Amino acid sequence: MAVELYRDPNHVCLMFTERSNDDGLSVQSNQFLIINHQIAALIDPGGNLGFNETLLNVTQHTSLKNVAYILASHADPDVIGSLDRWLTSTQAKLVLPKVWARFAPHFTKLGKSDGRIFGVPDIGGRLLMGKSYIDLLPAHFLHSEGNFHFYDPISKILFTGDLGVSLMTGSEAQKEITNFASAIPLMEGFHRRYMVSNKVLRLWVKMAKELDISKIVPQHGAPIAKSAIADFFQWLDQLSCGVDLLGPQNYQLPHDKQYLDVK
Repeated sequence: MAVELYRDPNHVCLMFTERSNDDGLSVQSNQFLIINHQIAALIDPGGNLGFNETLLNVTQHTSLKNVAYILASHADPDVIGSLDRWLTSTQAKLVLPKVWARFAPHFTKLGKSDGRIFGVPDIGGRLLMGKSYIDLLPAHFLHSEGNFHFYDPISKILFTGDLGVSLMTGSEAQKEITNFASAIPLMEGFHRRYMVSNKVLRLWVKMAKELDISKIVPQHGAPIAKSAIADFFQWLDQLSCGVDLLGPQNYQLPHDKQYLDVK
């Protein structure tokens, strides 16, 4: 089922919440489709677990021949684990951080990705699509070493990958977060573990505040409504995470009582 994030006669933004993962055995993930004047970009298409569901969703809204780009915020398996199948199904080019460009072919059969990968330089840039564009915004170390967020200037939606994640089912992810305080318990543990440092969060918030944002949409969990964005920014500004929390206790040799039972 598609969640319509934005629509006008020439421009559509859709979210697919991968409800197949509601069994809790794998992380829930969202996939996104932007269509401008019949030209489409698929954002963070996901892994093999949700490929069939996502493919069906996409074909209900556009022809696969119209999918010009696959945009990947970073190169985790839940982002582009299905890359081989998408390169088979479409003629799209993969656009992802340059530092991951030479790793992405490991998701495909030999030669499948030749000439179809564009590595975005660290500074980011603007990708022309249809009669509009998508801004590729630096978001390095949030959480990946090479990481980008995607801003659509027509819908004013900021797609933020793993930043803003709330851990929930695909069904729950279809309802926007309007009261940020209520979402903190679903976000805090993830962000403290997966975001690298408060310094990086503050740098990102300073950049993001320059945008006119209608909603923030992460790769996992629910969109953050405009009414909750200011509180989200304030929370990130103050959040200790990643290397901020590490000390000698996190780097110790194992002892005799730490044998792992993997039966």
